[in-house]
Amino acid sequence: MLSGRASGIAKSADGDGEAIRVLLVARRSGRIVRIKYLNQIRHLGFTAPDELRERLRDIPPDRLAGTAAALRPTAGSDTVIYATKLAIATLGRRVVALEADARGLDAVLDTLVRRRAPSLLEIYGVGIHTAAILLVAAGDNPHRLRSEAAFAHLCGVAPLRASSGKIDRHRLNPGGNRQANHALWRIVFTRMSGDERTRKYVARRLAEGRSTREIMRVLKRYVARELYPHLVRD
Repeated sequence: MLSGRASGIAKSADGDGEAIRVLLVARRSGRIVRIKYLNQIRHLGFTAPDELRERLRDIPPDRLAGTAAALRPTAGSDTVIYATKLAIATLGRRVVALEADARGLDAVLDTLVRRRAPSLLEIYGVGIHTAAILLVAAGDNPHRLRSEAAFAHLCGVAPLRASSGKIDRHRLNPGGNRQANHALWRIVFTRMSGDERTRKYVARRLAEGRSTREIMRVLKRYVARELYPHLVRD
């Protein structure tokens, strides 16, 4: 590129795509920290005194943070129970706050995604988060991707030949945008469990001796082709 021979157009960052990107950064970091806090609550519950451990036993994951935040440590009681309740309640309130933040971010993401590419959400298996990731990968000037093949290369789903002798095979492409690649994987995974046409295709290819990994690799390429027109619409 420094030689001046590069002909590709750089991705711009001056519109809804960039706005979606920065929101995803905050959303992703919040999810990571939320999981960390929930794991810490579980661990403290496992090692807590009997009274508190029984209270937190078998709490469903979706109720754990609220239950933890509702604990009321009593000063002057048993030192260990007080300290453990205080620690768990503090972590629970942090998770509750993170979940509220996530809902606020998701509301803005929903608005931006629907404004930028409303037809993308009509495709089977595409939700707000997967659409957001793909829009960030495409950028605010997606027309720099001159074909659906270019978009497939960007997502790392363009097939790479790995033939040997009489065996004609393709291998995983380790390049490209890995978050976009994972978004395509999520779409394919959803279709494999709920879309009848995809399930029939998978069954046929398995009967031909293909592995599930190979089939998903092919399906991700098909999905990239299907999504491309919705990403570069005028």
